[in-house]
Amino acid sequence: MTASSLDPVTAADSPSRLTTVLWGRQLLHYPETGRRYWFLAISVATTIVLYYQLYVQYSMSTAILTHYGMTYTYFVFISVVANAVGAFGSLVAGLADRWGRANLTVYGSLGVGLLVTFWLPVASDKLMFGLVITLVSLVEGMILVTTPALVRDFSPQVGRASAMGFWTMGPVIGSLILNVVVSQTYKGATTWQQEVRFAGVAGLVVFVAALFGLRELSPRLRDQIMVSLRDRVLIEARAKGLQAESLLDNQWRQMLRFNVVGSAFAISAFLLFYYAAVGSFTVYYATVFGYLLQRTAGLLNWYWSTNALALILAGVASDRLRVRKPFMLVGALGSAVFVVLFALDATKPATGYYTFAWLCVGIGISGGLAFGPWMASFTETVERRNPAATATGLAVFGWINRILVAASVAVLPIVVSSVTPLVEHGAQVTVASQQAAPALAVINAHPQLFAQLENYPVFTSAPPALQAQAVQEVGAAGLTTVATAEPALKVLQQYGTSVSQASKDNPRDWRNWWWVCLAGQLLFIPFVFGMAGRWSPRRAKDDFDEYERIVAEQTAALG
Repeated sequence: MTASSLDPVTAADSPSRLTTVLWGRQLLHYPETGRRYWFLAISVATTIVLYYQLYVQYSMSTAILTHYGMTYTYFVFISVVANAVGAFGSLVAGLADRWGRANLTVYGSLGVGLLVTFWLPVASDKLMFGLVITLVSLVEGMILVTTPALVRDFSPQVGRASAMGFWTMGPVIGSLILNVVVSQTYKGATTWQQEVRFAGVAGLVVFVAALFGLRELSPRLRDQIMVSLRDRVLIEARAKGLQAESLLDNQWRQMLRFNVVGSAFAISAFLLFYYAAVGSFTVYYATVFGYLLQRTAGLLNWYWSTNALALILAGVASDRLRVRKPFMLVGALGSAVFVVLFALDATKPATGYYTFAWLCVGIGISGGLAFGPWMASFTETVERRNPAATATGLAVFGWINRILVAASVAVLPIVVSSVTPLVEHGAQVTVASQQAAPALAVINAHPQLFAQLENYPVFTSAPPALQAQAVQEVGAAGLTTVATAEPALKVLQQYGTSVSQASKDNPRDWRNWWWVCLAGQLLFIPFVFGMAGRWSPRRAKDDFDEYERIVAEQTAALG
């Protein structure tokens, strides 16, 4: 059997160079270390920029609401629909086990880059804006599956946690880049449309790199378990006789197991605080603590930077010790403790910026300690079922994750009901209060008089005696002050009470949501015990040594 027989394209029917660049991306042999790192780097860079483009709308949420005259409820509805559509995008990407991963990643990146650069900033109305966000989320749901599948393919198990640590940095570094860019540029010199275009252009740059630089393993190579790089010779030899298509029979049914579905649901619940930070911190800190957008972005930088560092360090340590579960358990317990402290401070107006910063550092480190090793353990759990169905298993995770995110976004305004009047009318009431302050001073000085005048739509319709009394008690200047402030007084009359009550309820409502996030983190803990892998580093090393001995014997038998 020749090398060409490992690939669907035969030597007699070899593609043109242009076709190879644009579509033919399969590798016949496992790449050397340098090329492997390059493919991993492109996969991670694609993920980083994708989430930069996806999250920019949340960072600019207050400006977008104002621009389109959009209610907060409508904005939430867009997010719910977009995440639900993204969930089914993940299911479609499960076909990457049959179609391959690289082309879905490359051309998905192109689609997002074009949408964010050229369509989203000029969306004519809120309906069109929502449509573009939904299309972006559809592609994001697909790349949520294809990029970790690529990382798994190019990462033997002994280095899987480190590689997945870098991949899970994608959303985190994307958020960090977004907040750094916004905090440095959004100071009156730029509009939200320009901030969106910055993200879109970055996406197009990464697309070009992926178009010319991203490759993937052929199905016969990737559909095997690779524990260490020493397996290369054995895996390539096995690939010559492997019928990859037969391994894909009933792959969805094989993934519908408790330790796959259950752990995917558990980690999605664990990430509720993370998604609240991405989508709601701007609104939370604006309505509870009065933070400007740039100040919230600076606070989030503490979270994202420490979380990214923890993902890398936890991955390296997990690979060195060859265990995942202890890291997941310690990370989950630590994160739960910090979320409790965060929730307790959520209702205290005196809580300082740096108190929240250190709490975000604690949550970021603990979350990174749990999530990176979980991704490695999840792919290894899927491999135990069927290594040829890796993308299918990741599609199950992507679907559950996006459905849970959509549900949480839909439920959040119910739990935090006070946020809607504050977002929709809070700024309007604040301005009206300032404009009406002189008039309110006059009214409060003569409450009985103005209580009588309220019965008449205009001052001149009041009885002459009442008009004369008003002029005598208040004076013409005072009456003019009240008349001028009438639009502001109507705003206060219409929304003032609800906004005032919402301001009182808002901190408590948000604390209730942080308790929901805490429940999700505690739910994650029992599911750790059902995943693949050892608890003891010593026993994990014994397993690895025994596997290496068997591989050495089989490789020697190949001659």
